[in-house]
Amino acid sequence: MVDLTEGNSPMPESNLQIQVERTPQGHFVKGQSGNPAGKPPGCRNHASRTAEALLDGEAEALTRKVMTLAFDGDPTAMRLCFDRIIAPRRARPVHLDLPPIAEPADIAAAMAAITVAVAEGAITPAEGAEVGMVVETYLRALEASDFDRRLKALETAHAAAS
Repeated sequence: MVDLTEGNSPMPESNLQIQVERTPQGHFVKGQSGNPAGKPPGCRNHASRTAEALLDGEAEALTRKVMTLAFDGDPTAMRLCFDRIIAPRRARPVHLDLPPIAEPADIAAAMAAITVAVAEGAITPAEGAEVGMVVETYLRALEASDFDRRLKALETAHAAAS
């Protein structure tokens, strides 16, 4: 058993600290780290070492106890078990038949299709918002492309007139 009050941790703190140069006022020299060796890889803080020492050998018994409570219907224990067993839900692909968008005027029809899909429950409101942002981004790309085309036409006309 590890007795942390005696300081005999299985993973000792760093003894590699190097004394670095300081100014006469005791400050570190500018641009020089106060601890160039840093904390060694794998070195854990005191709280982690304490928790490990307390739980050493008891993890299996605690797991069984939580599972027993969960089987008895304890909602907190059930949530704890499910959080560890089932991976968090990831975003799912959304399949929508959107009308083609060739110009900014077509955006209204696409947004109407998204709204209908949310209203019918085919997609969640959060998924509808995400698809709406994609459509909005596409609209900005169309507007930027149209602006660039019109600007080049004006520059060409101005160059021809000069």
